[in-house]
Amino acid sequence: MNTDAAFYDSLPRIDRFADLSDASCYHSLPKDWAVGVADIQGSTQAIAEGRYKTVNMVGAAVISAQINQMKGRAFPYVFGGDGAAFALAPADQAHAALALSAVRRWALDEFGITLRVALVPVHDIEAAGLEINVARFRAASDVDYAMFSGGGVSWAEAQMKSGRYALPEAPRDTTPDLTGLSCRWSPVRARNGSIVSLVLNSAAGADPLAYKAVVQDIITLTGRLDRGGHPIPDAGPGVAWPPPGVTLEAHARHGTRPIGSTRRKILFETLVAWFVLKMGLKIGGFDARHYTRTVGQNADFRKFDDGLKMTLDCDPDTLVALQDRLGKARDNGLIEFGLFQQDEAMMTCIVPSILTDDHLHFVDGASGGYTQAAAQIKAG
Repeated sequence: MNTDAAFYDSLPRIDRFADLSDASCYHSLPKDWAVGVADIQGSTQAIAEGRYKTVNMVGAAVISAQINQMKGRAFPYVFGGDGAAFALAPADQAHAALALSAVRRWALDEFGITLRVALVPVHDIEAAGLEINVARFRAASDVDYAMFSGGGVSWAEAQMKSGRYALPEAPRDTTPDLTGLSCRWSPVRARNGSIVSLVLNSAAGADPLAYKAVVQDIITLTGRLDRGGHPIPDAGPGVAWPPPGVTLEAHARHGTRPIGSTRRKILFETLVAWFVLKMGLKIGGFDARHYTRTVGQNADFRKFDDGLKMTLDCDPDTLVALQDRLGKARDNGLIEFGLFQQDEAMMTCIVPSILTDDHLHFVDGASGGYTQAAAQIKAG
């Protein structure tokens, strides 16, 4: 049993996304680790009210707070649209719990959003008969994302929603460290047809090999899309001023300062950034064109999170074929899925520094893609 805190650092980086459908790419989390999970209560209603960016911002804040409390050390995490999950070694779990509680308090104080959070021991997940396995997918030279399999994350989320493993409430006005969290890029319109958000899970009792074949078929089909369905243009996303997420970023950054003054500061910063990016300038060690290209390369538009999740720029013919194959697999008792179409994709970002290439960009459909797709599964 690997109980070393360096477990995650030792994992190989997988370069081909299609390889991640193979169980041999995954490694069991050490038994003394714990899984953090977070989920917005009432996210479907928040989406219906048009609060798409707020939902994504709160979900990404869970990861941002953990990245900052880990002070640069790598750990596995996954963004789910209206929540997130991560895993940490024993020495980091007390700080992780404090950061989770702080984000929950911040979400409530700033947005009136109830965020459920929990920290679930891996040995409890395994005692329940589930596995929790992780792989590392290299999205770009300086960025990799964790992929989860085995059903353990889903079980932990279900326990959280039932009220188990709850964490203590943080005091009022507690603020998490959300340094680097932003959503400054403009929404990205579909270039080939529509932006499709897909959530695909194994059906209960499905044959694992048959389920794997379905997943591989879907990955192969969508891999034939222009740029594999990547919704962010090769040259990077567009920018506008003022950016659509400026008020949300002010909520993340203001701390004890008035939100109005923080918003004005961000407006000035983003005006300068807008000019530099629009002109494609090089200033000091910053190259605007290189940075915008890297944004797309670093984006997490597809992932494994106890199932397959993708946000794709999909042409009409491929969409018809995709719906047909998914429907047949569901009718054969192999999968459950939700698929939601919209006109745009959007990103929520974590940028430790604009001078390095390790910035992170979480992609979702701009009309609540993953949340809407998951709601279809729940509705049956």
